[in-house]
Amino acid sequence: MICKLTGNLLHLGEEVATIAVEPFEYQVLIPDFTRRHLQALVGSPISLHTIHYLEGNPQKGGRMVPRLVGFLSEVEREFFEQFCSVDGVGVKKALRAMVRPVQDIAKAIEQQDFKSVSTLPGIGAAMSERIVAKLRRKMGKFALLVSRDESGIVDQAQHSVVDDTYLILCSLGHSEADARQLLDAALATKKKFKDVDELLQAVYDNSSAAKT
Repeated sequence: MICKLTGNLLHLGEEVATIAVEPFEYQVLIPDFTRRHLQALVGSPISLHTIHYLEGNPQKGGRMVPRLVGFLSEVEREFFEQFCSVDGVGVKKALRAMVRPVQDIAKAIEQQDFKSVSTLPGIGAAMSERIVAKLRRKMGKFALLVSRDESGIVDQAQHSVVDDTYLILCSLGHSEADARQLLDAALATKKKFKDVDELLQAVYDNSSAAKT
């Protein structure tokens, strides 16, 4: 299974990125929010976290074709897999739907914002209800603010600190929504936090300041 590709971004189309990993060139399907972050990186080295799947229906005489779907981070790939797990969604529909950042879609699902989810391309009202019903309790980690550098690449170390802090806040009795709001307030300062203790201190400093 191919789970990550690192190479030069040769070409970027509406739905496909072509990556050179000598001596091969790979075509990777990408959702629109990923494409936007790659626009300024054509000709540069990039890494995509990928899902490798087979497309086709051999029962109807078709052949199975290997496909790759790529994302800028492991957390975005994990969200996509969760999204695809909803009955009636699948890879093609999920690719078409993901025109907004994972954080925004996850927040809408977590907050049971059916209207917002239904506006995603190809989803609609009935499908949005199905998505929210299955995924709303699984969206806390994806709704966290994901830090990116100027090139649009996710800061994995920072995300790990945020994710660990979120889990600690939940273990201390905060609801998922409250934990996310506390983190969002601390991260809105645009500071980089080297570890969980530093971010927790900022969370409680902000919380105390808001109450005064």
